[in-house]
Amino acid sequence: MNFCKKKAQSQSMADAIRFLSADAIEKANSGHPGMPLGMADVATVLFSRFIKINPEAPHWFDRDRFVLSAGHGSMLLYSLFYLLGYKDISLEDIKQFRQLGAKTAGHPEYGHLSGIDMTTGPLGQGISSAVGMALAERLIAAKYGEDVCSHYTYVFAGDGCLMEGISEEAISFAGHLKLRKLIVFWDNNNITIDGHVDAANSTDQRKRFEACGWNTLEVDGHNQKQIARAILKAQKSSKPTLISCKTKIGYGAPTKCGTSKCHGSPLGAEELSAMRKALNWSAEPFNVPEDILLSWREAGKRSVSAYKDWQARAKAKGREFNDVVNGKLPKNWDKELNKLKETSIKEKTKVATRKASQMCLEAIMPHIPQIVGGSADLAASNLTLSKVSKTVTSKDYNGNNIMYGIREHVMGAIMNGMSLHGGIIPFGGTFFVFSDYMRPSQRLAALMGIRVIYVLTHDSIGVGEDGPTHQPIEHLASYRCMPNILTFRPCDVVETAESWQIALETENKPSILALTRQGLPMLRTSCAENLTARGAYIISEAKNKRQATIIATGSEVSMAIEAQAKLAEEGIDVAVVSMPCCELFDAQSPTYQEQVLGKAPRVAVEAASKFGWEKYVGLDGDIIGMDGFGASGPAGELYKYFGITVEEVVDSVKSLIK
Repeated sequence: MNFCKKKAQSQSMADAIRFLSADAIEKANSGHPGMPLGMADVATVLFSRFIKINPEAPHWFDRDRFVLSAGHGSMLLYSLFYLLGYKDISLEDIKQFRQLGAKTAGHPEYGHLSGIDMTTGPLGQGISSAVGMALAERLIAAKYGEDVCSHYTYVFAGDGCLMEGISEEAISFAGHLKLRKLIVFWDNNNITIDGHVDAANSTDQRKRFEACGWNTLEVDGHNQKQIARAILKAQKSSKPTLISCKTKIGYGAPTKCGTSKCHGSPLGAEELSAMRKALNWSAEPFNVPEDILLSWREAGKRSVSAYKDWQARAKAKGREFNDVVNGKLPKNWDKELNKLKETSIKEKTKVATRKASQMCLEAIMPHIPQIVGGSADLAASNLTLSKVSKTVTSKDYNGNNIMYGIREHVMGAIMNGMSLHGGIIPFGGTFFVFSDYMRPSQRLAALMGIRVIYVLTHDSIGVGEDGPTHQPIEHLASYRCMPNILTFRPCDVVETAESWQIALETENKPSILALTRQGLPMLRTSCAENLTARGAYIISEAKNKRQATIIATGSEVSMAIEAQAKLAEEGIDVAVVSMPCCELFDAQSPTYQEQVLGKAPRVAVEAASKFGWEKYVGLDGDIIGMDGFGASGPAGELYKYFGITVEEVVDSVKSLIK
């Protein structure tokens, strides 16, 4: 094929993306055609000539990753999957775009289609999680060799992604660590939903990225030759690269091209018909001419031989590498952790649960090669560093500790990216109250069902003197409201170790470990069974017939047991229930739940918001907790001031059983 014919064919390949996208959006009467039309040429060059994927093995570990950060342009992605020959998408799926139950959701959803590398839609999250993917690639390459791990992470991002604050943290972090295999294509079309970008933003994005240590390039986003040259140059860079693609939003639409009218609304039948004439596209809706489809399907097979060669190299690496990339924990990984539990019971170890978590990490990290930790500049307080921690730098990626800096927002997104990439089990720490900064990323982790672990310390008014800005009051309740996330608040070393075991073994949801600053006594007397896995259990049974039940979590469990002893002195028998994880308790059988909670009156005590405890104590029960924000003062005084005391629990029980 001579150059002119090749150029014409590649242009037709781009138009196939445009019309599949526009037709699907028109049929759905809903969607965002502007971005797929504008970025079709960039997508064609990248996916037909450069990206390393294999639609026959879509989860190939050493494939290139692709993140559509501007997730509203999802039809570009679905069109590509169909054209390239992915087996789990058909023309019928394209026609069902945005319909209930369709794989082709309004924004790409991880798990719906095998080619989707992450759920996107909340702007800024995609480019930020892509940094985590690029970091994971470097970590694994450093540990096991570039012969089995050497690939790029490509991102399509729009102005919205770059304006969201999380992107600043992401590009700063990526530049600092010189993540050279990260390449971002900026859809630089100067249009947002409300009009022109320059009405709200005048940032020189290239200078911004350069200031953060990036390589930047600029191309005509409709000149495929320029695009190809830029990709080749970016691949050779020693830094991450931003390619500014000057595009026209809605390219090809005669009257709406270059305007916000084609950003978030279908083109309309008249405009779509005119676009067919303008681009000389005679095919009927949802029909791709055979020669164009064949060119795309051939492009989809470009890396088949590379995949086969990789399989042989990966097999030769041995069991550890293959277990790591398949997400398998090593056999007997928790042997030392179980010993820690036994020793702690024997020695009646009294420590803060943040310290207990560090003790767990000392027992875990030497035995799980894929675990990678970090903290948002609070490692000394979160105690996320262990004796085997080695910090990753731009000169040495062979480590297991990430210095995130004061960047909670992007720490959450980077952990998502590392987990999605595979081969890494990430955990990250900050103060529980600052998890608010990570919440969008945590919500996405829960939505995608991925294994990410949050070590969130300073979990209550027990923070003390730092005051209400640092005291998480509503956080436990809010996370218990979030679907598909486990929230643990352990009461001692044993429950902390059990929480770590569950979090590491749970592959399909993230986990929160809410941990204390203050020391807590050892309460468990046996570790033969992981009782935390039940969510709640009777930690101290009534000696005779149960007259009431006290339910508590974390630092308040010891308070409940003290109250039990005082009540026993007055001839009142109560049981104490430790409930380290409400979500796991809710998953138990009604029989078990009734056995634990009993039928006697119930009191719940937790140094946080009372919200949600009605579910467990009933309308006739009592809740001892917080009705407002905290205050600044010594922790012991705060507990007394807010009425979260042994005496208050005793009085509550006595009042209920009158």
